[in-house]
Amino acid sequence: MNNNRLRDRDSIVTPKDIIFRVYGYTHPPQAFICDVEYAPASMYKSKDPRAKREGENQTVYFKFFSDQGLQFVRQKYPQYTIWYEPLQTRLVGVHLDQIKETRKPEEALMKLLACRPSDSLLQSLHMLLDIIIERSGLSETDFGVFGSLLHGFYNPKFSDLDFTVYDGEKLKQLRETLKTMYKERSSHLKNEFETEDAVKEKSKRWSFVNYTPQEYCWHQRRKTIYAVFRAEATGRYIKTEFELVKNWKEIHNEYDPMIRVFRKGWIKAIASIVDDSESPFMPSIYGADVKRILEGKEADDIRRIVSYIEEFRMQAERGEEVYVEGNLEQVVSPRDSFHQITLSYGPRYYEQVLKVAKPYRQ
Repeated sequence: MNNNRLRDRDSIVTPKDIIFRVYGYTHPPQAFICDVEYAPASMYKSKDPRAKREGENQTVYFKFFSDQGLQFVRQKYPQYTIWYEPLQTRLVGVHLDQIKETRKPEEALMKLLACRPSDSLLQSLHMLLDIIIERSGLSETDFGVFGSLLHGFYNPKFSDLDFTVYDGEKLKQLRETLKTMYKERSSHLKNEFETEDAVKEKSKRWSFVNYTPQEYCWHQRRKTIYAVFRAEATGRYIKTEFELVKNWKEIHNEYDPMIRVFRKGWIKAIASIVDDSESPFMPSIYGADVKRILEGKEADDIRRIVSYIEEFRMQAERGEEVYVEGNLEQVVSPRDSFHQITLSYGPRYYEQVLKVAKPYRQ
């Protein structure tokens, strides 16, 4: 096990059996910035019906949603925070000496594929991956599994199929294949957001103020990475997603203790996307040309929009005009200074938005 070599969506298990997900690719020395994903029932319980997971030996875990994990760590386990020089604050994270075990999506998938499937969900996984590989020309090594499949507490009757895809070019190849398959009536796959029925359940607990469930559905549909698989092995439709992770050659740890990031207040703006190449990753980074500031401090050197929120990943494409609302930040280094608009965890979380500024009728 090489604890020094982890990337986005790899998982860390601490001695207290709290499960963290490594977040992004820029980390301080000897530590990893993380999201906390699951905690044992002995430490945390949730009333959310989506949260409960049952692991090996009937160990019960609960999943965190939105900023619940952040509050859990801050209030009860501050030892799982790390000092982040650019922000001059502590973020959720794990130090190398706090790691009991690491779990990697690509290794977990290889183990699942090496054995004869023992239940209907694993049968479906084998079948779907065979179809995708045959149609796309990709290989098994281009994929991994995350979520409950990674941690071994999936339920064959209810769990989803969650895949990682490694390499930006491989994602483009996969998306073209998925687009083609969605158009075929005989296909086992369909776009999860083909109709607004996909957001009916979400609408009941929708909290975003400036982003409607209908807008969410429109944006999610065109990303193509969210599918529903008609699985013969289970007799049910299984939600399936494909999340992009950088390959090792694409990763450059850009942590610089000399950089400082200063909050400058809330901003609402219209911007044009000039670069979307980093939008499928976490954090999602969009090169942006701000056209109008509708509210907030004037700044003529806003270069980018940075989103740490899953809903706004792959949200806009190059050449599109977007409405964005979030925190204006100034980034200062010994070599340069510029502004960015950031969407992240914290106060006014549900007021933040990044969406295409046009009707959602396509």
